[in-house]
Amino acid sequence: MATGLLTPTQTKAIPTTMQAAVYRGVGDVRVETVPVPQIGAGELLLRVHTCGICGTDLKKIATGSHSAPRIFGHETSGVVAAVGADVSKFKPGDRVMVFHHIPCRKCFYCQHKTFAQCETYKKVGCTAGFEPAGGGFAEYVRVMDWIVREGTVPIPDGISFEQACFVEPVNTCMKGIDTLQLSPGESVLVIGQGPIGIILSVLAKRKGTRVITSDLYPERLTISTSLGLQHMIDASRTDTVQTVRGLTAGRGADVAILAVGGNALIRTALDSVRPGGRVLLFAQTTRGEASIDPAAICVDEKTLMGSYSASVELQEEAVQFVMKREMDLERLISHRFPLSRSVEALNLAAHPQSDSMKIVIQTGSGWGGSTE
Repeated sequence: MATGLLTPTQTKAIPTTMQAAVYRGVGDVRVETVPVPQIGAGELLLRVHTCGICGTDLKKIATGSHSAPRIFGHETSGVVAAVGADVSKFKPGDRVMVFHHIPCRKCFYCQHKTFAQCETYKKVGCTAGFEPAGGGFAEYVRVMDWIVREGTVPIPDGISFEQACFVEPVNTCMKGIDTLQLSPGESVLVIGQGPIGIILSVLAKRKGTRVITSDLYPERLTISTSLGLQHMIDASRTDTVQTVRGLTAGRGADVAILAVGGNALIRTALDSVRPGGRVLLFAQTTRGEASIDPAAICVDEKTLMGSYSASVELQEEAVQFVMKREMDLERLISHRFPLSRSVEALNLAAHPQSDSMKIVIQTGSGWGGSTE
């Protein structure tokens, strides 16, 4: 049995090995048998139920930005399998979701509320083995002590693991919306209606703004409309910039949010907002160069902004939004893959189709339902 430095409390025998999707190099992920991670004092072992695939996981796999081997996956929910000494907040059998980053709250960057730049925040506090990298694409995850204390969230009865796994991505979206300081009545263009774009759109509407959605896939716009987002642009058939101006008395939107990774769309976003408007880059996580019109920033006084990762200050709000089902996030899941087919799941997520939205990997059998 995999125990740890100290004998953990557990409800049943834990296997010594497990299945995991192991990153072995650029574009190379393999389902392998690996040891179940050991836990120490203050830590817990999570049996994973659902882990969403995030664009940052795909970027790391595609670019080789991180050393191999690693086990990625950080939008994780499951059941506590074992707890180490000194853990009093949780017990085996508890249903939880876990963040993988929590800042120190004391350093220069935390004091300036740029939590994602904190050195402690950059340390990953969840691992399924190898260099810590989230670990959700595995059967079991070791959750380290500072994450147990401040980044592990109970899942209420009646809330599914699938709904709960959205807490971290919702937090990142809330941070982006807060960065924009939206005012009621403003017009907001959201370019891209994948799962993140839709969440951003719903959160922007929640602030009392008039949201305009744009996507190349009409199927995604249909989902947006069903969630109450009425002003949509089919970018495969209509010019986004001209349509937005037509909806805003010729001025352009007050705000544009770029929720897709293509740098070529930065110019579209800038052209879509009025003089004095704001543009938020939300999905531009790969370093490189992009072409912009500098006069749009200087002469037209447009503001180019960025937002990355989650904010600990919004953690409780994100938890309440998800757990009280202010948004039915399960509707965004289009594909569910077992861990044994995780390579197929990652390939689909990296090459989205018109019918693909949020893709999740689910582990094990015998769960007996999505809320158990």
